[in-house]
Amino acid sequence: MELLFAAPALPLEEAGKYVAGAYIVFVVLLVVYVAIMAAKVQRIERELREVAAIAEERKEERREEVNA
Repeated sequence: MELLFAAPALPLEEAGKYVAGAYIVFVVLLVVYVAIMAAKVQRIERELREVAAIAEERKEERREEVNA
C-alpha cells in the first residue's frame, strides 16, 4: 500500500510534456493580459487628451470673455 503513494502519478518522461504545456498556457495568458492592459492604457490616455483639450478650450474662452 505504501508503494502506491510513493510512486509518482506520471513517469517523468511524460510529465515533462504537461509541465511545458502548462508553462505555455501561462505565458499565453500573461501576454493576453498585458495586451488588454495596454489597450486600456491607450484608451485612457486618449480620453485624458480629449479632456485636456476641452479644458484648454474653456480656459481660452474665459480669457476671451475677461479681455472683451
